[in-house]
Amino acid sequence: MKKFLVLFEKTKTGFSAYAPDLPGCIATGRTKDETERNIFDAIQLHLEGIKEENIRLPKIQAESEVLVFN
Repeated sequence: MKKFLVLFEKTKTGFSAYAPDLPGCIATGRTKDETERNIFDAIQLHLEGIKEENIRLPKIQAESEVLVFN
């Protein structure tokens, strides 16, 4: 099992998402739920392409932290 950080951003028309450790792997949607489904599918396709092309999987480097400010 592999885990990838996915970042979601609100846009004027919905949401976008990307996985920093998988360059070029992005998705959009009208809702966050739709975008989450789309990025999941995009990551699966991206990983299948990497496997088919016999390309080495990029090293997972992205981390996240939530900082709270008053």
